[in-house]
Amino acid sequence: MERKKAHKNKIPHLIIRVFIITKNKDGNILFLVQKRSKNKKSYPGYFTDSASGHVEYQEHLNLDAIKTNALRELEEELGIHPKEVQKLTFYDLNAEEDKFTKEVAYIFLGIVNPGVKLKPNPEELEPKESRFYTREELIDLLKKDNLVDYSKEIWNELLDTNLESFFTTEQKSEKKREIKDIALFIGRFQPLHHGHIHVIYRILESHNYLKIGIGSSQISHTKYNPFTKEERKEFIRAALKKREIPESRYSIYYIPDIFDASKWVEHVVSIIGDFDILFSNSDWVRELFKKKGYKISKKITIFQNKYNGTHIRNLINQNNKKWRSLVPNEVINRFEDFNGIERIKTLYKEHEE
Repeated sequence: MERKKAHKNKIPHLIIRVFIITKNKDGNILFLVQKRSKNKKSYPGYFTDSASGHVEYQEHLNLDAIKTNALRELEEELGIHPKEVQKLTFYDLNAEEDKFTKEVAYIFLGIVNPGVKLKPNPEELEPKESRFYTREELIDLLKKDNLVDYSKEIWNELLDTNLESFFTTEQKSEKKREIKDIALFIGRFQPLHHGHIHVIYRILESHNYLKIGIGSSQISHTKYNPFTKEERKEFIRAALKKREIPESRYSIYYIPDIFDASKWVEHVVSIIGDFDILFSNSDWVRELFKKKGYKISKKITIFQNKYNGTHIRNLINQNNKKWRSLVPNEVINRFEDFNGIERIKTLYKEHEE
C-alpha cells in the first residue's frame, strides 16, 4: 500500500537507513550525514543518517531487493549514482517507533568513491549541511539536540568501530592470501565466558585476523537472550582489551536472525564479507556452512557443560555464585553497569509465569 495509507492506519512497514563513509586524499575517514528538510513532517531540520526511505512493495521481497531500495534513496536524496558505491552491506535490523507508526529498519553501511560529487535534493534535505563530516566534526554534531535518536545510535557505534577493516576487505592483495588468514567465529555471547576466550586464543594462535559475529543480534531482554547487541559487544571488547589483544587483529559484526535457514549463510556473508574458515561449536551453524562449501574447523571445546551460557544464566537465577568463576571479571563489571544479574532473574520469573 502507499506510504501515507500505512501511516494513517498505523501499519508497521519496512524502511531502509543507509550510512555512508569514504576517505579523503589524506586517507582519513569521512562520514556522510544528512540534515532533513525543514518542510519534512517527521523530524524537520534534524540531522540523521546518509539516506533513508520506505521499501517499495514487491512480491518475493528479499535482501537484494531491499538493498536496491537503499541505492535508489542514495541517488534520489544525494545524487549518488550506484556506480559510485564501492560497497554496500547489510549492517543491522532495528524496530523503530516513528511519530506515525512502527517501522522495521534495514540498516546498510556503504563506501563511496573518494571525491564523489553530491547533488542534494533540496525538497528532501538541507543542501549546505548535508555533507561529509570528519570524525571530529561528527563527534561535535552528535552532541546536538536535533539529531534522530536511531541514527545517532548507529553513528556512535561506527565511531567506536574499526572501520579500517571495512575498507581493507575491498582491497585485493597482489599476493595470494594464506589459507588461514581470516577466521570467523560466531556466537551469541549471552554472556561471554572463559570458554569463548579459550576459543578466541586458539584461533589467534594460527590465524592473522578474526571476525567475530554476534548472533541473534536483534533479540534481547528474553530468558535465552537477556543482553542487547551493544552490551554483548562491550563484553567482547572489554575481555580482549584486558588480554591485550589489539583491535587491529579483530572486528565485531552484528548478525540478526532472519529465520530462514536456506538463506542464512548468504545473509551472514553479506554482513561479514570474506573469510577462510569458520569456527563454531553449534552443530546447526557448522552444518549450514558445510553445505555451502565453506571450510569448517574442528570444534574447540573446554568443559562444554560448564562453560555454557545457559548453565551460567541458570546459576545466576539460582543465586549460585559459582557462575563468577566462569566469566571474566571485566565482563562481571559490565554486568553491574547493565544491572544484568537482576535482569536475568526477572526474565526467568516472567518466563515461568
